[in-house]
Amino acid sequence: MKIIFAGTPEFAVPALQTLIGSGHEVCAVYTQPDRPAGRGRKLTPSPVKALALSAGLPVYQPENFKNASDLAQLQAFAADLMVVVAYGLILPQAVIDTPGLGCINIHGSLLPRWRGAAPIHRAVMAGDAETGVTIMRIVKKLDAGDMLHKETCPIGEHDTSSELHDKLAQLGATGLAKVIAQIAEGTVVAEVQDEALVTYAHKLEKAEAMLDWAKSAVELDRQIRGLNAWPVAQTLYRGEVLRIWRAELSDSTIKLDPGEAHSDGKHLDVGTGAGVLRLLEVQLPGGKRIETPAFLNAHSVANLRLGL
Repeated sequence: MKIIFAGTPEFAVPALQTLIGSGHEVCAVYTQPDRPAGRGRKLTPSPVKALALSAGLPVYQPENFKNASDLAQLQAFAADLMVVVAYGLILPQAVIDTPGLGCINIHGSLLPRWRGAAPIHRAVMAGDAETGVTIMRIVKKLDAGDMLHKETCPIGEHDTSSELHDKLAQLGATGLAKVIAQIAEGTVVAEVQDEALVTYAHKLEKAEAMLDWAKSAVELDRQIRGLNAWPVAQTLYRGEVLRIWRAELSDSTIKLDPGEAHSDGKHLDVGTGAGVLRLLEVQLPGGKRIETPAFLNAHSVANLRLGL
């Protein structure tokens, strides 16, 4: 088959690598235009572009497909299939209709649960026991196409969104290889999504980073894991923003009010609305991420209430 690939971030890289080694022809790679990055704000190619160029594949970077010439270029490839993974652009119907066998997408959830922009984060924050990837046909409605294949992944009690992101990227590539083979053989089976089971994974907002110590330790632990590595959970420590990268539920029996901190010199426990949360890795403005014993060596938590 002739396949067009469209993707941009690291999450899409394993899928493109799989297609390159699949024996099918990747006739073009579409990715977002180079964006400023780093301290120097230098224009930087996307991870997908970097892989495509290293593999000698032609790369196209339209801002959108509103220009007739961009759509004509896509149509000129006469591709059988288009594979889309975190491209960052909503495809117009004319693009969806271009490949003979349609367009398919790798989505980071077990659809129809968690349609939308932040499925991995929302699954962690909701306390889901498992997540995974769904390979589906692309339709105009957001993440609503028929499902072709799923790969499942348990969510461990310490898993962060960042860690699951990497696992799901690899699972997506594994599932894609299976679906590509089925499409080529004409054996793929599509399953309609049950609209009654749909939930939406709304885009993350920076305002969600601030912890409310009146919530339970379980909820706060999920929030911290779900917001790692962006935007990263935070609280106030003596008027400064303290970022909390890792925490865990504490078995401490000491009675602490919400936000009240307690330390035995090695551990940093914080009271919540229900239970105690133990902070494991934190970061002050201008500083590096450090484990709490190192933080406690340099900072006092005596008579401290976080969040004030």
